[in-house]
Amino acid sequence: MPLIYRMITEDDTSQFCHRVSEALSKGWQLQGSPTMAFDAARGVMRCGQAVTKQIDTPYHPDMKLGQQ
Repeated sequence: MPLIYRMITEDDTSQFCHRVSEALSKGWQLQGSPTMAFDAARGVMRCGQAVTKQIDTPYHPDMKLGQQ
């Protein structure tokens, strides 16, 4: 079964948690720890979380990963 990967990024707000929670509810699994970094250009903290998911179809670079 192919494994796909995506990195969810967002400003440090509840929206980040909602995006990760939505991915988990669709069968994605956390991959590693979340990360945070300061975006000096915008003056905000940014969060990131890698997630992976096994899919039944072959991977193709044109697929919309967030819709899997």
